[in-house]
This record gives sequence, structure tokens and C-alpha cells, in this order.
Amino acid sequence: MAEPKLSRLEFRIMETLWTRGECSIREIVEAFPKKKPAYTTVQTTVYRLEAKNIVHRVKRVGNFHIFAAAVSRKAAQRRLIDDLLAFFGGRTQPVMAHLIESGKLSLAEVEEAEKTLRALSLKEK
Repeated sequence: MAEPKLSRLEFRIMETLWTRGECSIREIVEAFPKKKPAYTTVQTTVYRLEAKNIVHRVKRVGNFHIFAAAVSRKAAQRRLIDDLLAFFGGRTQPVMAHLIESGKLSLAEVEEAEKTLRALSLKEK
């Protein structure tokens, strides 16, 4: 399955499903911390995610459905990162420079990235 492209609202809905597991639309709305979108907005968005095979109905309880993620957080994040890098012509240097300059990239994260790069280069040999 291709990695999904999600809007901000879709990503927030998916974040709730990834964190909490199975949820009703009401539970998804209640998971929004501050300004909650309208129930019908979330409902429409969940149905669109279902049509894209990003969520699926798990069961029906009374007159409402319970939904679960059909796509992993990792797949959605990969797509988002790929889209971001495409904006920079595929170059990672501007993104890395910004993360370093803004203090959002720790030395531990750089060391972890180095380990991953080493493991990948050994795997390719």
C-alpha cells in the first residue's frame, strides 16, 4: 500500500487512533486538547479516511461505529518527510541545518542517526 498523504486534521485524527487504539467519532473529537472541531467535520474526515483505506470500521456499538487505524504512524510520517524533502529538491542539508540551529536536534539523536547510517551501509555491502 502506498504511504498516505494526510492533511493536518487527518493527521490529528490518526494520532488519536494510533495513541488510543479503537475510537468512536465522539472519542476522537473529545481527544482534541483545545479548540475542538465540529463533530460533523470529524465524522466527514473519518469517512474520507475510510474511503482512502487509512482507517477501518472495527465494530458497531448501538448507533455508532468504532474505528481503528489501518495505516501505521511510521508510513504516514515517511510520506510527510518525503513531501518536506521534495520541497527542498530532495536535499536534507537545509532541514538538518535548521534543526541544529534551532536546537531541536540533540547530540543523542545525531548519534542514533549515525548508528542507523552505519548499519545501513554495512547491510548494503
